Amino acid sequence: MTSDSLTTFSTRLARFPRLGLCDLPTPLERLDGLSGYLGGPTIWIKREDLTGLGFGGNKLRKLDYVLQEAIATDCDTLVSGGVVQSNSQRQVAAAAAKLGLACHLAVYHGRLTPPSPAYETSGNALLNKLYGATLHDVPWTGDRNAAILRIVEHLKAEGHKPFFVPYGVSSGLGAVGYSSAALEVAQQSQDLGFFPAAIVHCSGSAGTQAGLVVGAAQCLPRTRVVGIDIDAEPDRVEADVMTYAQEAANLLGVSFSAEDVEVVAGHAGPAYGVPHAATLEAMKLAGRHEALALDPVYSAKGLAGLIALIREGRWRKGEDLVFIHTGGAPALFAYAHLWNERN
Repeated sequence: MTSDSLTTFSTRLARFPRLGLCDLPTPLERLDGLSGYLGGPTIWIKREDLTGLGFGGNKLRKLDYVLQEAIATDCDTLVSGGVVQSNSQRQVAAAAAKLGLACHLAVYHGRLTPPSPAYETSGNALLNKLYGATLHDVPWTGDRNAAILRIVEHLKAEGHKPFFVPYGVSSGLGAVGYSSAALEVAQQSQDLGFFPAAIVHCSGSAGTQAGLVVGAAQCLPRTRVVGIDIDAEPDRVEADVMTYAQEAANLLGVSFSAEDVEVVAGHAGPAYGVPHAATLEAMKLAGRHEALALDPVYSAKGLAGLIALIREGRWRKGEDLVFIHTGGAPALFAYAHLWNERN
């Protein structure tokens, strides 16, 4: 990477205004305890859980850009959706509250069996209500945006001015917003005196990975972006990453290679939202070595994938890796039953 390439990409990104909803740049920290325990490469963590508003998370970085259009079009309501414990929904609800907008959320039921009685009422579900969102219970059909769009049309018919926020805030513009994280990693790693061999993260609705792929292609061309599939749908995730990355590249006027897109399967556990032994191990290691709270649906499965790849010898001691902590700590409370004396 060169200072010129960072400046050029920063200039391109600056054409897209942001609202200032989140605290940027987020910290990049060295994980000495976990790195030492694993005995492999040095692991750094990009603290996207510290974006600020509404318990933070990676979606706020996307919303910072996407919702500029909502304000510009004078909307009065944000409409989005997700499962009961969706981190994305919680961040949309928090953004709406901060911006003085109404919020309607399509809450999908049936994608996973509730793991505990607390699942329906605690964590993100509680925060959605606290932030004033109106919740619409709908069945999961596999179509992530259909129910959200139906609510949009219903609100329009009632005379409102709703703004559609896609599932996971995943879109071309959302990926543009998230490409700023790659730029920050490039700037921060340069200041800290290391070069990341890879950026590893959990990948589901695909917009985060799409943004990292496009941003890294411009700012960190020798850094591999590795998405860990947490949806147990690696082919679908990879296809969506390609779609959103191409849309983002077109908006930014840059390019990337299809070879830049890597989605690693095999670490999602039995199904989306269902933790397995590797998930719990990742949570324990992060908590006990680094005092980090990872949720069992997203960030812990991403770290479980990273740990497995290190143990397989993909990276050597002396190399540096960046793990993206996408947030999601509130969902921990919906899975408290997993954390007993044996863990």
